[in-house]
Amino acid sequence: MAKHPVPKKKTSKARRDARRSHHALTPPTLVPCPECQALRPPHTVCPQCGYYDGRKVLEV
Repeated sequence: MAKHPVPKKKTSKARRDARRSHHALTPPTLVPCPECQALRPPHTVCPQCGYYDGRKVLEV
């Protein structure tokens, strides 16, 4: 039977939790569209009205 590596010492709760400190999820950033006030991600074309940077770029 093949041997595989196993930890020599138990990982403490502090070390385990410190490693996971960057695993938290953050909600998406949303900004209101200056034309229609619908929430949209920044630096993207508004999916509701099709405006970007004050210009109509998509026909919606």
